[in-house]
Amino acid sequence: MLSSSSIAARSARGLTLGGSRRAFSSLQSDVGPLATRVHHGMTLALAGLTPLYFAVPDAYTDGAANKAFGLLLAANMTAHSHIGLNYVATDYVPKISKALLGPARVVILGLSAVMLLGMGKIAVGSPGGIKGVVKGVWNPLPEEKKEY
Repeated sequence: MLSSSSIAARSARGLTLGGSRRAFSSLQSDVGPLATRVHHGMTLALAGLTPLYFAVPDAYTDGAANKAFGLLLAANMTAHSHIGLNYVATDYVPKISKALLGPARVVILGLSAVMLLGMGKIAVGSPGGIKGVVKGVWNPLPEEKKEY
């Protein structure tokens, strides 16, 4: 768990670099108080909307509504994971080598892009979207009757 002092220190580091303000970068998405607020907002949205999405009957979420919410869920989960992994990289990669922080952030960005493309494809192209795929994990395929 992050302490308030480490969050404050990270926020202070993110706001200034040599006395000037640093521009937002998708590679450094964990820097500054805005990133922390956005990450916490996405956490609350995921915690509230995801169970609601799966609780709503399929008849209400078929078609465009399912695809739109699936894309929203995919984007939210991807951004949440991207920022969270950047927090992990900021905290732990410099303990191994400070020079590896930049390449680690590039790898995280690549993973985030793959995750967004994959979940977006599932949301738009799979029968039932993300909800259908998750339900399919717990619902076994019907067994074929074997005749002897």
